[in-house]
Amino acid sequence: MAYIIENANILKDNQLLRRSLLIKENRIASIQTEVKQYKWMKMNAESYIMTPAFVLLNNKIPYKGTFQEIKKYMTEQFLLKGCTAILTFVNVSYEKDILDKMREMKTSLMGSPVDFIIGVKIPLKLVTQSFIRICKRERIPAIFVEINKADDLEKVPWGWIRDAIFPFNNPLIPIISSIDKKESKDILSKWKIIMVKEKIPCLLEELPENEPLSACVLNKIGLYPQKASLMHGAEVSYNLYLKDREIKNVDEVNLFHYHGNRLVVTIHKGKVVRSGGDVFYRPGNGEYVKVKTPSYFTI
Repeated sequence: MAYIIENANILKDNQLLRRSLLIKENRIASIQTEVKQYKWMKMNAESYIMTPAFVLLNNKIPYKGTFQEIKKYMTEQFLLKGCTAILTFVNVSYEKDILDKMREMKTSLMGSPVDFIIGVKIPLKLVTQSFIRICKRERIPAIFVEINKADDLEKVPWGWIRDAIFPFNNPLIPIISSIDKKESKDILSKWKIIMVKEKIPCLLEELPENEPLSACVLNKIGLYPQKASLMHGAEVSYNLYLKDREIKNVDEVNLFHYHGNRLVVTIHKGKVVRSGGDVFYRPGNGEYVKVKTPSYFTI
């Protein structure tokens, strides 16, 4: 059934844009300043701030726990916070383990109420041509690389790695394991220099956990505008916050962290998952998201 969300205050680039959205078959069919067709049911959203549903990075999911443990964690960490998709990863120490660990994670998350994307976390020594080719073949959209020392970055044959990644171009994402602040800074500095020089698909900074991933990051791993967007053709997944002057000029991250008490509605692919204080927990409503092409969309 088609319907119209009119007078929506969409938060974009720290500004509120007044738009009306035509929804058809749980997709955004069009976004206009005003939809003049009157034959469809309308929902007036002028009292709210609308954001896309969030995608969070989280690697602490107790996927081997009991149903009640998983339900509590998923509800508190994701559904109550307006998150309808998660990026997580499996820890891989040996190349031969990757397929089994990916399969185990997928199976464990089949009962998830939110969509999930699975990457891998590896030590720097595992950044090899053969491992990268496996990730490319399996369409693994994000490779988290744990780095202990800046000098270790010089030991990787980056030219060969660049050739192995092409053309899927799934990005390498740094995780700095050193607890020494100066060493961590040196590692990240050398990472940036090498990645830019060698033209490796990557993120230049570590990804923060448990906060909304930006459109730029999501695009790099191939999720934008499929996820976390309010664009023509996107799925109908969004949050509604009670509108107030004090949150007029904030971005999505600040809204997420400091105004969670104003979040009143979360929609996931056209279904209500949160209304007021009520959460509708639907095991298995989430899907494993297959990434076709990282960095496909131009931002």
